[in-house]
Amino acid sequence: MARLVLIDDHPIVLVGLRNLVSMERDFEVVGEATSGLAGLNLIRDTRPNIAVVDISIPEINGIALAQRIKEDNIPVRILMLTVHEDRSYLTQSLQAGVCGYVLKRSVADNLIPAIRVVLAGAVYVDPSIVGQMLGSGAGQGDARRGAKDLSTLTEREAQVLKLIVRGFSNKEIARQLDVSVKSVETYKSRGIEKLGLRSRVDIVRYGVACGWFAVA
Repeated sequence: MARLVLIDDHPIVLVGLRNLVSMERDFEVVGEATSGLAGLNLIRDTRPNIAVVDISIPEINGIALAQRIKEDNIPVRILMLTVHEDRSYLTQSLQAGVCGYVLKRSVADNLIPAIRVVLAGAVYVDPSIVGQMLGSGAGQGDARRGAKDLSTLTEREAQVLKLIVRGFSNKEIARQLDVSVKSVETYKSRGIEKLGLRSRVDIVRYGVACGWFAVA
């Protein structure tokens, strides 16, 4: 049973989200909150598998909440729910460690598939905006060269980059691969240097081009 919390400052939205989620027999809503601080405390108290979070919530916004979760190493995967379709919000969310990004206008169709993708350990981006990840910007050319560049990576470097794309922190990757955090950082640095990438967002763009995670 997957345990979820819902965080949105509009009660009617919370009702709609709860109704959608409750239709799935293997999902359980363990709490709801209407502000960022209340949501943060709820996550700390309930330790859910997934937190569905609106970006535009009071006190601290969804991106700041995700950053706090990341800094505190709380083992919950954040799925952002938002009206914002511009690339800057998507980029900030990915940098904060968010594992899913769903537009409110498509929530009826995409929320449940997104939750399942994120639960499986992958990253989900709403298909209507995924093209923005491959737009102009650092790393674009390298990402579009696709999987052929993977041959330049060692097995460990490729493993680390793929786990980064899936939203895992350096500490989580170190545990999975049974290596030190310092080794993970070394593999990451070597891998992105070989691929000509510079940031976590560049790595995710590259992952899109290589088909490393779900976008639809």
